[in-house]
Amino acid sequence: MLGLMQNRPLLISEQIEFAARNHGDEEIVSRSVEGPIHRYTYRDCASRSRQMANALTKLGVKLGDRIGTLAWNGYRHMELYFGVSGMGAVCHTINPRLFPEQIVYIINHAEDEYIFIDLTFLPLVEAIKDSITNVKGFVIMTDKEHMPETSLPNVLCYEELMASADDQFAWPEFDENTASSLCYTSGTTGNPKGVLYSHRSTVLHSFGIRSPDGVGFSSQEVILPVVPMFHANAWGIVYAAAMAGSKLVMPGAQMDGKSIYELMEAEGVTLSAGVPTVWMMLLAFMNESNSKFTTMQRTVIGGSAVPKSMIESFRNNYNVDVIHAWGMTEMSPLGTACNLKRKHAGLPNEEKNDLNLKQGVAVFGVEMKIVDDTGKELPWDGEKFGRLLVRGPWVTSGYFKSDQSVVDSDGWFDTGDVSTIDKDGYMQIVDRSKDVIKSGGEWISSIDVENEVVGCPGIAEAAVIAVPHPKWDERPLVIAVKQEGSNVSKEDVIEHLKRSLAKWQLPDDVVFVPELPHTATGKLLKNKLREEYKDYTLSSS
Repeated sequence: MLGLMQNRPLLISEQIEFAARNHGDEEIVSRSVEGPIHRYTYRDCASRSRQMANALTKLGVKLGDRIGTLAWNGYRHMELYFGVSGMGAVCHTINPRLFPEQIVYIINHAEDEYIFIDLTFLPLVEAIKDSITNVKGFVIMTDKEHMPETSLPNVLCYEELMASADDQFAWPEFDENTASSLCYTSGTTGNPKGVLYSHRSTVLHSFGIRSPDGVGFSSQEVILPVVPMFHANAWGIVYAAAMAGSKLVMPGAQMDGKSIYELMEAEGVTLSAGVPTVWMMLLAFMNESNSKFTTMQRTVIGGSAVPKSMIESFRNNYNVDVIHAWGMTEMSPLGTACNLKRKHAGLPNEEKNDLNLKQGVAVFGVEMKIVDDTGKELPWDGEKFGRLLVRGPWVTSGYFKSDQSVVDSDGWFDTGDVSTIDKDGYMQIVDRSKDVIKSGGEWISSIDVENEVVGCPGIAEAAVIAVPHPKWDERPLVIAVKQEGSNVSKEDVIEHLKRSLAKWQLPDDVVFVPELPHTATGKLLKNKLREEYKDYTLSSS
């Protein structure tokens, strides 16, 4: 027997129209690429999203066509999120931090019809234009006054394109499983892989973000997504904020600590989200300038494990709670969020900080389990660790244009992470399966060692990799960047680590470098470090 409830499709167009109807005068504030701060409302955004849908229809864009974007976080990019997907086309956000060859690959692989480009990225596209000849045209995301000279063929001006269409557009209804957006992984080996989201998965994911034990968006929040809109759809923040009617503050191209802090203070930001490298810059600026937050309450940090020192700095020095989150492009991306439970309310800050080192509890909609190398499920005891598997309505079932399934017969997706899960459901990443260090029959988590190294005074950033050892098979090597002006030594780092690590976990050596390599999404590029240090010699003692 089926229920007698209306079967309305879950569509992205409904998110922006809901915001326009119920939170129409709430602000969307953007630091524009041209310079000035731009302000308008959800009502304006919905109107211009409909204009964009009309304009694309006039260009011949149809259901399922891919439309590429190379753009920062801003109001025009937001209009494309809703206008492109709302009309039934696919919004393909392109990560400009990828290598040019990878950008060429994903544009051609996605078969983008048009590409929308912020002024910043025009030189990048001009340099590859001869390799992406299937693109029908390029739209520069600016107005007539700032329209640049360019060698690109078939160029349109964004604001002139918008002016050619009105906002009377009836959003089409279609199957909620229709593709809505396309993001490519920034994998460290091989070509990027396309993850094709649906309207249904995106709307359900938005509910997950909005839930109190997700991130907890409401109409009272002022949200600044520092995570780029070209990185896993800004973690779904734009969609969820529209559903909540939250004020949005878009940082544009200026991502340094000073610019982020000034925007937070000027706009009364209460919640932000980004990767650890961004918050390192923000905290460094605040420390140097002796600045304090007046409105910030919470920050979501994901993309890589959060050092304990960062959690302590936010909570102890600035009274800002850290929500340690975990996910993947393949998961839309939210999987877990580390919110404290009622029973944790009375814990001292030190114990709260320790708990926040974990990536947290699964958001409703995501199932998790850990298994050993034979596929046997392991207990949730916080000690045994294994391969982390997930499944759910916003988890991928396969990659774009690939016939190969990426899930097992029961629908479980192998994340490539190794983790523990405790009795309360808190998951903690021990390592990526390829990064864990096997030493004398014991496993050493590179993440655990990195977190402790970053807590050493004078260390700005650190990576830990396995290097061959004649006696113990593998041993940890620390590769670190000093803070400016610091004279921290190898001996200082080892002494610091002795306070928290067992003797067999201590690194055998510490190498200092000017900077560490990162992926396009800010993660440490460990495969490059492993290649560089593959012949590094350790003593046999």
